[in-house]
Amino acid sequence: MRQTVAPGPRTGRAAVPASKSRAHRLLICAAAGGRETVLKCRGISRDIEATIACLRAMGSEITLGEDGIRVRPIRAAEGEAVLPCGESGSTLRFLLPVCGALGLRGEFRMEGRLPERPLQPLGDLLEKQGMRLRKEGDRLIFSGRLRPGEYEIPGNISSQYISGLLFALPLLPGESRLRVTGNTESAGYIRMTEEALQQFGLRAEKEEKEGNEYRIPGGQGPFGREAKKDEPEMAAKDGSGAAREMTVESDWSSAAFLLALGALSPAGVTVEGMNPESRQGDRAILELLRGFGAEITAGDGEITARHAPLRGQRIDASGIPDLVPVLAAVAAAAEGETVIEHAERLRLKESDRLQTTRAMLAGLGADIRETEDGLRIRGRESLRGGTVSSFRDHRIAMAAAVAASACREPVVIEDAECTEKSYPGFWETLRELEVIS
Repeated sequence: MRQTVAPGPRTGRAAVPASKSRAHRLLICAAAGGRETVLKCRGISRDIEATIACLRAMGSEITLGEDGIRVRPIRAAEGEAVLPCGESGSTLRFLLPVCGALGLRGEFRMEGRLPERPLQPLGDLLEKQGMRLRKEGDRLIFSGRLRPGEYEIPGNISSQYISGLLFALPLLPGESRLRVTGNTESAGYIRMTEEALQQFGLRAEKEEKEGNEYRIPGGQGPFGREAKKDEPEMAAKDGSGAAREMTVESDWSSAAFLLALGALSPAGVTVEGMNPESRQGDRAILELLRGFGAEITAGDGEITARHAPLRGQRIDASGIPDLVPVLAAVAAAAEGETVIEHAERLRLKESDRLQTTRAMLAGLGADIRETEDGLRIRGRESLRGGTVSSFRDHRIAMAAAVAASACREPVVIEDAECTEKSYPGFWETLRELEVIS
């Protein structure tokens, strides 16, 4: 579908969906847990739907109701599991090691650019430890069972590989060690995984040595292919069998787009229900917008961003790659030059986001140039507007909507429905904000 966004700044208040990053992790831990869990989750994106569908295929009973997402632990899976992970790289990278820990066989069915995105060195490590993997077009076929033992993986490629192993290794029958070598990218997301494991009583004991090393006791999962379907769930610590309830915190990645709108608005935009102590890496949007010169105020779970004279800055994007498109949209309206660097990983996302961010903003009249590992943007007093492609990438579509605040003419975004991947209801939220004429 096409979405037309009126030009000019906006103001108002809004809430954002639950954190996709947190929801993935809590769903997986709930499926590995000892008893039923209810997750209260505001808005379910396509990526979360993919994780739910895959966990169901693995043997977890998951229902969606008014009280939230109700998850019963995996007890057994029969036959070959077909796991429809869609375009969700998180779903694939988190659950592939878990499938190996359970000794499942089956296939992941991938969509979009996901079949082209790398899976190494994780795939090599899993094969070394007992799994068999074979890629056929958009299918990743797997079988075999992981063995407990020594696991080593570099930390500078993807934090999702490390998280996937942390989910899987506690489920093996014996103790394992996981050694993460070199610098660790997006370390905040690994801490989020550690926190989720702790919430569900799964132990991965971190030992600070040369690099990071985890000692992971085995036999922690109450399920496996040998488990019986009628095996009773473990009781709660208080002796009750009641389901545990958890609330998935709001998503800082989604909030970043609304706060960027506020940074381009003299009246500002307020985002409600945010956790200022969140482990989410994209909470860095606050300091980055301050770095541009925007006025940021916070209190009682509310964050307000308001325009002040904006100036360019140098941004190291190695730890916050998902923020690059929206930061580039703000930079296009900031005085002077903004340099975004160390963002080469963006070439392997739903689109080549360095290329597509440049193409989208240039199509609206921005002065933007692509480099080998980032972008250079010289801000202009205003942008032209016009029709641009989303490249079927949710973050490009939403960044184009932010850029409309600095445009003289409407912005028409093609294939705008792609925002459902991470932010269901984004266009409705945008329409509820008042355009300042």
